[in-house]
Amino acid sequence: MTDLDIVRIPAFTDNYIWLVHDPVSAETVVIDPGDATPVLAEAERRGWTIGQVWNTHWHADHTGGNAAIKAATGATISGPAAESAKIPTLDVPLEDGDTVRIGAHVAHVIAAPGHTAGHILFHLSDDATIFVGDTLFAMGCGRLFEGTPEQMFANMQRLAALPGETSVYCAHEYTQSNARFATVADPDNADIAARMRDVDTLRAAGEATVPTTIALERATNPFLRADSAGQLAARRAAKDSFRG
Repeated sequence: MTDLDIVRIPAFTDNYIWLVHDPVSAETVVIDPGDATPVLAEAERRGWTIGQVWNTHWHADHTGGNAAIKAATGATISGPAAESAKIPTLDVPLEDGDTVRIGAHVAHVIAAPGHTAGHILFHLSDDATIFVGDTLFAMGCGRLFEGTPEQMFANMQRLAALPGETSVYCAHEYTQSNARFATVADPDNADIAARMRDVDTLRAAGEATVPTTIALERATNPFLRADSAGQLAARRAAKDSFRG
């Protein structure tokens, strides 16, 4: 468990921006702000001052709010060094093994190429919390726009090895469509069928389905459960054209 306050901010059609506040230091970080407007409004409503932005990758729905947030708050923007040319607002380039902090809380940077070539994750191991951008989703994984199945399989293996209680904060509400695919990819998995029912109930009520946990993904995510890069590649290709 963490004593950080983590607030989900919906954006666009299915994005989630994460606003993280440390009540001890009064520091606030925003993760993957595709749109500045709802972020600045929520921070102001709560009386929080944004001091940092952490980007997991360069896509505009994760970085589009950087400039406006920096202009409004003077926040320092940290993100993947490998994508610095695509994130012109970047102040602090990060590589695998680097750390960033919010108060006394330390986030370890994990390189996770696959969705994009330089994608990174932010793992607050002492808080059992990880921000995964578009690498891992509830019951899914990111599309392979710039990377390979081998890279994404390595990411899944690394994530699966984390403690089961780790809370996973991803950047999209894709769980319902991911669950439908999972029931096809792993049809004999009773845990998937049960989770599908839970997800449908939550979405029918207009509720979010994330964060998730590593333990839940181990049980129900067909990409995290893939036994080889080849199987992950086949499932990713099938999911790309899935219309269930």
